[in-house]
Amino acid sequence: MALLEYLPPLHPYLQILYQDNDLLVLNKPSGLLSVPGKAAEHKDSLQLRVQRVFPGATVVHRLDMATSGIMLMALNSDSHKQISLQFERRQTAKVYLARVWGIPRQNSGEINLPLICDWPNRPRQMVDFMRGKKALTRWQILDSQEHQSLLRLEPVTGRSHQLRVHMLSLGHPILGDKLYAKGQALRMADRLQLHASELQLSHPRSHVPLHFTSPCPF
Repeated sequence: MALLEYLPPLHPYLQILYQDNDLLVLNKPSGLLSVPGKAAEHKDSLQLRVQRVFPGATVVHRLDMATSGIMLMALNSDSHKQISLQFERRQTAKVYLARVWGIPRQNSGEINLPLICDWPNRPRQMVDFMRGKKALTRWQILDSQEHQSLLRLEPVTGRSHQLRVHMLSLGHPILGDKLYAKGQALRMADRLQLHASELQLSHPRSHVPLHFTSPCPF
């Protein structure tokens, strides 16, 4: 599925939350690709913007184009390797905030549904118990009002579109989700209401625990 119209935000052009000799922590706006797309008109991305200032920076993990929030990049190969291992071994902790359609019956819970690419409809993902990869999300209601709730989401695994598909499977799609929401849930927001608000990991060189936060724009 091609991007219909790519108009990445220009202000702020690059927002750095933290930097040292080994890593950068950035705040990615909604509407900006994490890495360049294949087409020339999709080259603008967080990676491109960062590498204009830090040519050696490399992407360790990604956020969906429509998702905003914390994204980390490594500034040398040793840091890239160490941070990648932490993500691979699930030694990092991530927290997202999401506004979803409706009000869940429980105040918190877990969603344990395996996911796989819906290949004919890519980049959509889907639940598949036979071929899907394990995906686990913990969630908690922070606030609720008529027809919507603010949730705290903790992805234990890091599958593509995991939070979006898991919330859809719960019957509470994320507001403004152009891939998975329909009707009023889609119309209630002009952007995907999903924000990467916290990231915890160990520093790749000193191994000191780090905890980064980004205020939610919605």
